[in-house]
Amino acid sequence: MGFLDALLGGRRKLSAPAPDRLFAMTTAQVTLEAELGLKHRPVAGIVFQALATADFKQIVADAEELLRGAAKDTGTKVETSDDQFGYRWIILRDEEFEDLVVSVNVVSSQLEAGGYGDRILCAVFVFEEGGEPIYFIYNFKRGSWYPFVPGSGEKQRNNERELQLKAQIGGDLPIERELERWFPLWEIPL
Repeated sequence: MGFLDALLGGRRKLSAPAPDRLFAMTTAQVTLEAELGLKHRPVAGIVFQALATADFKQIVADAEELLRGAAKDTGTKVETSDDQFGYRWIILRDEEFEDLVVSVNVVSSQLEAGGYGDRILCAVFVFEEGGEPIYFIYNFKRGSWYPFVPGSGEKQRNNERELQLKAQIGGDLPIERELERWFPLWEIPL
């Protein structure tokens, strides 16, 4: 045990998640569509807690500019939206699923490189089953995924379907093991 570990009572700082875990969704998308019959919607988003500093605003503007510049080749459309909780969403629209994953990575990489990786809440990819949304949420701090399936009532979720998806896709995605960390996101603007 090191000196800092002794001072902190044996607690260790969590290591940063492997960046390739976000890209696991490109493989999982094939399984979700081919084997489970889900269909991806041509939209994804990344949500973070914005800061009012000039540095932070410039990093976000640079990321958006990168995405808009690449849009000439990829066709990705970029929008921003602030939610009722003060989080900023960068919403990406593209028919090509891999372009959505790459675009989310561009934003997260820019924020992390600027020292603001801790401001990122998550990325969200939308699939549908029978016309209803199924969200796959990537928690950047944990480096893991989890399904979020809204239920039929207001602010209800379909836990049974979420657990089924965990069992069906767990081989393709690093699924969050602690179910209490499967936080619902209500009113997702995607």
